[in-house]
Amino acid sequence: MLAFTTPAPLSRLSALPTTSKCPTRMTAAEPSAAAKQPKPKKEVKDIYTPFWNYATKVLESRLDLKPYTIPEGYEQKEAMVGKGKRAGIVRTDSYAYSTDKLRQIRTAHVQGGALLQVLNFVMMPGMNYDLPFFGADLVTLPGGHLIAMDMQPLFHTDEYRQKYAQPLQGAFEKHKQNLPWGGNFPVEAAKFFSPIFLWSRPKEDEVVETHVFEAFKDYLHGYLDMVAEAEPVTDPAKLAEIRDSQIAYLRYRAEKDPARGMFLRFYGEEWTEEYIHGFLFDLEKKIESGEYVPPV
Repeated sequence: MLAFTTPAPLSRLSALPTTSKCPTRMTAAEPSAAAKQPKPKKEVKDIYTPFWNYATKVLESRLDLKPYTIPEGYEQKEAMVGKGKRAGIVRTDSYAYSTDKLRQIRTAHVQGGALLQVLNFVMMPGMNYDLPFFGADLVTLPGGHLIAMDMQPLFHTDEYRQKYAQPLQGAFEKHKQNLPWGGNFPVEAAKFFSPIFLWSRPKEDEVVETHVFEAFKDYLHGYLDMVAEAEPVTDPAKLAEIRDSQIAYLRYRAEKDPARGMFLRFYGEEWTEEYIHGFLFDLEKKIESGEYVPPV
C-alpha cells in the first residue's frame, strides 16, 4: 500500500526561521539515525530442502541405491538473474540414483530465493515392471505455490487403478481437504494423471511446510510400498505395452515441460535441451545409444 505525506500544519510553517536577506526557505527535516539505517531484508525460507532431505533418508533406508550417471556439467548450474535490487543467483542441483526395480530416481532442486524455488522429484520404474511413475512437482513463486503429486499410470483399466491408485485413495481424500483442487489443466495431459492426482495452489508457506509435507511423506511411502511388492513382467506382449506407454509419457513430458522457459532464460538453449532430453527425460536417448536395453 502506498503511503502519502500530508502538508505540515500552517502553525508550524509560520514558526520557521526567516532572515531579512532572503525569503523564507522550507527545508526537509533531517532523517533520524534510525531512518538512515537500511531496512533488513525479509528472510526467505528454504522451502524444499527439508522435503529432499527427508526423501533422501527414506530412499537410503528402504532401497538399495546405486549411482545413476548425470551428464557432465549438469550436476549443478548457477546463473545471475534479474536486475538491480531484484538481482540474485539461481542454482539448480541435480541428483540421481537407480535400483533393480527403478530405472531412474532423479531430482532437480532449483533455489532462487524470493524469485522461485522448485523441487521436481520423479521415480521411473524399469520397463519390466508395470509400476506407475512417481512424480512430485513443487513450485514456489512470489505469488504463491503450485503443488502437484501423483502416481502417473501406465494404463487406465479398472484393474490397474485398483492395483495402484486404490491403496492411496485414503491419503488422497485426507489431504485434498487441506489442499483443494488447483483448477483446470490441459485436456491432453489428463490421460497421464491418476484418480489420486493431488493438485493445489496454496498461498501460505505454512500450508506447504505442514499439509504439503505430510502429503509428500504419504505418497512417497505409498509408492515405495508398491515398489517393494512389484513383480517383474515376463509376457512379451505386456512388456511391449509397458514400453510404448513409458515412452509416450516421457516424450510428452519432454516436449511440454513447463520448466523449459525458465531454464532457457537462466541457462540458455543448448544447456536446457540437453538437460531435458539427456537427464530429466532421458529414456529414448538411452535406448538409442544402447545404454539401456528394454526387456523383451
